[in-house]
Amino acid sequence: MDVKAILMGLAFAVMWASAFTTTRMIVVAAPPLTALVIRFAISAVLGIMLARAMGQSWRLSRAEWRVLILFGIMQNALYLGLNWIAMQWVEAAAASIIASMMPLLVAFFGWLWLGERLRMPAVIGLAMGVAGVVLIMGVRLQHGLSLFGALLCLIAVVALTVATLVVRGSGGSRNMMMIVALQMAVGAVVLALPAALLEWGRPIDWSCQLIVAFLYTILAPGLAATFIWFQLVNRIGAVRAATFHFLSPIFGVAIAALLLGERFGASDVIGAIIIAVGILLVQTAKLPPATATSR
Repeated sequence: MDVKAILMGLAFAVMWASAFTTTRMIVVAAPPLTALVIRFAISAVLGIMLARAMGQSWRLSRAEWRVLILFGIMQNALYLGLNWIAMQWVEAAAASIIASMMPLLVAFFGWLWLGERLRMPAVIGLAMGVAGVVLIMGVRLQHGLSLFGALLCLIAVVALTVATLVVRGSGGSRNMMMIVALQMAVGAVVLALPAALLEWGRPIDWSCQLIVAFLYTILAPGLAATFIWFQLVNRIGAVRAATFHFLSPIFGVAIAALLLGERFGASDVIGAIIIAVGILLVQTAKLPPATATSR
């Protein structure tokens, strides 16, 4: 793995983890689903324009349409929709910790449903990941963590895990940015009716912080991180790229503490490190021996 790939992976991890902090800023000031519909609509327009500038087409294959519709519903509408609702009551650090379980859940459900073999480092990593989450959430529950909000976050990450397993191995399209943009359009369409029914008339507390957080969420985690991710996958492969997820719990907790002043106790530090090591073990266990030491 070269220096450029490492820098790309670090940039992706920081932007992905920071999204929980900016989301928390947004949902305490604005109706979450309405804000998410607006975010998806703007991101879809910008993404389509960028894809067209890159020479990409919206004439997609049936398989590509299946992937983007499934991910638009499961990732954007369900995963992000439930997360944004939950973060009205759940702190950004807690939401990022739950979301960081996704690589662990992919490995677990792959073993449970698809019969995929788990090497011993992956088994150890899964156990460590669960232990780290239990440690952090157990302490946070004692300090008033919303059980309902945490449950919504858990359902959200399970939805994303299922979608990831269903479409795994279907990447490599020449129209990937267009697919990403259209996924966001699907998310906006699916969430438009629930947003109107549940949040019509709810006020928005406008501020500079809200506007900056909203723009950042659209441009950085929404578009830039997605673009970097696919470039990273093309450069080093999906399995190696996914190892950078091990930084998410550490960055997520640290950024929330820095920008929002959220509690940052010893249990958060220890738990985040345990989860990070667990994710790293799970991901590196997937690397074939021939390529694991080739660079």
